[in-house]
Amino acid sequence: MFGELSPIDRAKFAAASRAADLVEDGMRVGLGTGSTAAWLIHCLGERVQEEGLQFQGVPTSRQTAALAVAAGIPLTTLDGPRWLDLTIDGADEFDRQMNLIKGGGGALLQEKIVATASERMVVIADIAKEVDTLGAFPLAVEVIPFGRAMTQALIEEILVGVDVLGREVTTRMHDGRPYRTEGGNFILDLHLGRIGNARQLALLLNQVPGLVENGLFIDICDQVVIGFGDGRVEVRDVHSGGVEIGRVEIAETGNLFID
Repeated sequence: MFGELSPIDRAKFAAASRAADLVEDGMRVGLGTGSTAAWLIHCLGERVQEEGLQFQGVPTSRQTAALAVAAGIPLTTLDGPRWLDLTIDGADEFDRQMNLIKGGGGALLQEKIVATASERMVVIADIAKEVDTLGAFPLAVEVIPFGRAMTQALIEEILVGVDVLGREVTTRMHDGRPYRTEGGNFILDLHLGRIGNARQLALLLNQVPGLVENGLFIDICDQVVIGFGDGRVEVRDVHSGGVEIGRVEIAETGNLFID
């Protein structure tokens, strides 16, 4: 769908456009899932068509795979060479240490596998996703169907002993039924409000039998590309501490889509 972009869409596009410039010929690139990642695929597709960019994408969901195929991006899998050169993905929240909450789109397991299989992970986000402390966005955890009630009870016991503001746990629903991931699992959303020690919580959650993965991405992100509604872009590097400021031109024409 075409039309005038909202400030959030402009910010997402700015971040995605800048991150798309990081992809080089011959790379194997992890492609994230979600609205900002959809902008990335759009920008990469334009580079493929207009510049002849040659790379292979590894999608983190069927939705991303379909978008990439439509954009003319060749796809591959994690089979074969061990490492990907780069993964670019969005985030629901990121803090100043570039730790993340992901999983709002339900693809957190594939996203974490692909991100950790990459030499470098770059997060693209609008400035509204930056927080002082993680936790305002619900933390997703993926659990297997067998023994789900017991798995939830064990999670709730863990939350009693950690530094969080809230402890409500809900099953994610879709069309009146529990949401199913592409792996056939359920998503529990942890409404924590604030996570005092994200590293500790991630370690504790992954010790729960039946819990497949959690949406805390700790020490995985290498760079964050932050977009602003006026086209400004800020690139932060976790290793050097460096910050690069730039700008992306955003044309309000029919060649942009609104996700």
